Amino acid sequence: MRGDQLSRQWRILRQIEVSKNGLTAAEIAELGSVSHRTAYRDLDDLQLAGFPLFAEKSEKGNRWKFVDTYQFKVPQPFTFTELMALHLSKDLFRVFKGTVFFESLESLFDKVRSTLPPQTLAYLDRIQSTFHMGIKPYKDYGKFREIINTVNQAAIECRRLEVLYKSLRRKKETHRKIDPYKIWFFEGTIYIIGFCHLRNEVRTFVIDRIKLLSLLDEKFELSCDFDINEYTKHCFKVMQDDLHTVKIRISPAWARYIGEKIWHESQKSRKLSDGSLELVFQVAGLDEIKQWIMSLGPEAYVEEPKRLRDMVKADLKKAMIQYEGIRPVYQEPVMQESRVDYAS
Repeated sequence: MRGDQLSRQWRILRQIEVSKNGLTAAEIAELGSVSHRTAYRDLDDLQLAGFPLFAEKSEKGNRWKFVDTYQFKVPQPFTFTELMALHLSKDLFRVFKGTVFFESLESLFDKVRSTLPPQTLAYLDRIQSTFHMGIKPYKDYGKFREIINTVNQAAIECRRLEVLYKSLRRKKETHRKIDPYKIWFFEGTIYIIGFCHLRNEVRTFVIDRIKLLSLLDEKFELSCDFDINEYTKHCFKVMQDDLHTVKIRISPAWARYIGEKIWHESQKSRKLSDGSLELVFQVAGLDEIKQWIMSLGPEAYVEEPKRLRDMVKADLKKAMIQYEGIRPVYQEPVMQESRVDYAS
């Protein structure tokens, strides 16, 4: 798969970094299970990318190495607190386990640990016994390694992708051509934000719903009008849709808890005389904020818009029927049209 080029070149860099005497082109070809010609092409690409590689003559032929001063070009020195903070952050990166980048992250953390003296490591162990950073739920992206590599290469090289895509709530798979503008990691899921030629607009795709893909030779130009912050600023989570003003009243019992967090950038809050909290949002679409409201149960009440209040009421009625002992009959949900293609 052509998308494996990025991960193959990454592995070449890693192996050259850890080798004492460098690698021959034959060893590099064997490492990547490619031809000698491809190995030389990878080395050329890496040199053009600015990596300080050179070939040193030896009895067995040229051996590729980094220039001697390369290892000292990393900004130094790190302070102990910076190294400790980096070590403590490793839990945040476990969601990338199985991808080509995680191996280098693990090596980085091992080096950080080897740099710290025993007393500091003992101190960190005590901290970690009481301090834990977890991300739940999360997905196992190891099985999507090749897809992630290909998408990343396409985004870097501004090359079009052809994909077979399976939306979450649609039975049929669709063939699409996508110009991948950005790879977006949000709440444990990796998305592609890019121009969809099927829908003729910028869309958001869930990367693990891609069934097949190929990297095309067709190039695209990133629109100068595209700004990811502007594109996502109205999303309550990831969904793109028409803009709505939503007003919610939070019970006095939960007002403090809800008021302690910023749930959306547009959030405006006002404490009411009875101790309840009024929140006002400007959000794209209603489905995602509806799910958030439902998660608060009776502690939240939708004041505006009426359409959202009716959506919540309808879902509560369905839940009541189920919990009254009537076996549920699940039907295809009626979804709003959305520019996030896990739902449309």
